[in-house]
Amino acid sequence: MTTPSTRQADPVSPGRIPGMDRPRPHAWAGKSPQEILDRLRPGHADPLRVLDTLIELFNTRHTAREKTVSHKTRAERARFLRRFFLDLQRKAGFHTMPDPRNLGQKHLHAMVQVWQRERLAPATIQTYLSFLRGLASWLGKPGLVRPPARYGLSLEEYERHEHALRDKSWGAHGVDVETVFAQVAQFDARIAASIRLMDALALRRKESVMFRPFEHVMPFEQTGLPLESRKADEYVWIKGKGGRVRWVPLETDGQRSAVALARSLATSRDAHMGDPALKLKRNLRRLDYALEKFGITKRQAGVTAHGLRHGNLNNLYESLSGAPSPVRGGSGVDANADRAARLAVSERAGHARQRAAGAYLGPASPRQSAGRRQSADGPEANPPA
Repeated sequence: MTTPSTRQADPVSPGRIPGMDRPRPHAWAGKSPQEILDRLRPGHADPLRVLDTLIELFNTRHTAREKTVSHKTRAERARFLRRFFLDLQRKAGFHTMPDPRNLGQKHLHAMVQVWQRERLAPATIQTYLSFLRGLASWLGKPGLVRPPARYGLSLEEYERHEHALRDKSWGAHGVDVETVFAQVAQFDARIAASIRLMDALALRRKESVMFRPFEHVMPFEQTGLPLESRKADEYVWIKGKGGRVRWVPLETDGQRSAVALARSLATSRDAHMGDPALKLKRNLRRLDYALEKFGITKRQAGVTAHGLRHGNLNNLYESLSGAPSPVRGGSGVDANADRAARLAVSERAGHARQRAAGAYLGPASPRQSAGRRQSADGPEANPPA
């Protein structure tokens, strides 16, 4: 069995699981995608069969980049596209379901009106439009899906908020982590240990359940990180969204205690934090149930398990910048200090871009943004007034 330190990232498909992709049907051998589709005559072939063929041929592809997508994205995109064509009849009023190759603007306009009536969240609409752009690219119609405003959507209906508008941490909502931890520990010690890992290492709930406290902790020398970046003697290996790997240094007593607790509950050297008798989906549901049991829901407490991650990352920002984050009322941080702290937050969270930190911290102040532009353009590009 390979260890995290020796695993090689796949440059083309970081989230791909070897052996999970089904082989092409034998009838497709030696045929191009167009030749396969040509056998399904428009007006004669079942539209859903055409759609399933398109999914089989192209669903592994990323919408905009030369890489494959995760199995989660494939499943969600396939599920949405099938529902989309069914909803054209069930909700949008079309008498017949169109062949996907004949999808037009009238179909898109009608479904956007359905989404408006259903008051879907902006992030959901953006995701749906992205899935449809993927379908359009499979059909060789890259410009089919137009900007949201062309379908009558207002800015508030489709614009995602890239920056947090409020502090989503438990502390900001008066929820005491230690109290909840003690309550959950009486119910299920493993879930309590997962909560401790989320709080100490900024893990997602899925990452905490899949965490292997022996296999995923190793000395700095085995991480492959540059010597000048060393922050601790031991690091935690985490594989997050999209297969992205990150290393979290064990710098504090709280972090080391969280790992020690997890190790004390592991049933073997290669055990994860979930119940070994349950599959991942059931373990995640049990974690959610444990938190619901003690009132940790958006409706009751105003927070979810993800709030532990927000709390850790906001605390990290404050410890590095010397001031609270913008969502906690902080301001006036030097641009360079803000940039360095945001970069550290993005790295701990497992994001590739520094701007992703805004989803936890809030936007940088105009002064900080101006400072970043000046640093990028050089001192003479924006001389003082």
